[in-house]
Amino acid sequence: MISIPQEKDVDGFHPYNVGQLVGNSPGPSACTPSGIIEMLRRYDIPIAGKKAVVIGRSDIVGKPMALMLLHANATVTICHSRTADLEAECRQADILVAAVGRPGFVRGNFVKPGAVVVDVGINRLNTRAEAEKVFAGYPSKLADFDRKGSLIVGDVHPLEMEQASAFTPVPGGVGPLTIAMLMANTVMLAERRLAIV
Repeated sequence: MISIPQEKDVDGFHPYNVGQLVGNSPGPSACTPSGIIEMLRRYDIPIAGKKAVVIGRSDIVGKPMALMLLHANATVTICHSRTADLEAECRQADILVAAVGRPGFVRGNFVKPGAVVVDVGINRLNTRAEAEKVFAGYPSKLADFDRKGSLIVGDVHPLEMEQASAFTPVPGGVGPLTIAMLMANTVMLAERRLAIV
């Protein structure tokens, strides 16, 4: 049952608004993917003609991200837990978007030199064992964990992205853009409402 009407759906999750996205028609779209597209445009990172790989097939990030990249004329592959040879698929990407929900999952061997890597994940490491699993061999990060008692990390291993031409940090990368696009959707829907009243 859908309780929020399409004209108030600032998240872009209502089936009508999802249909608008599929049809590349104006309307509120999922905020995180919208923010990523805006970020790529603002940093003059070309999308058209590029090979984009999205890891994750959620209705909130993965699927709308793939559609937005497709509408921007990228060649898009969606990968997930059942993808055969995930690393090889990712190494094909000019633009790699990680939205898998696993801390530090995307390692350096997933990324081809010069790729743009967008980390959507936000994961909290609350135990030393979790921190050691992600940051084995990185004593400075383990010392950070010991000092703070927890760490926030994305889906991309932050210390293995030297070969990427651009990489979004966690925290502070995509998250603020999600909020900005939520506000943009709110203003757009308010202006539409005022126009018809």
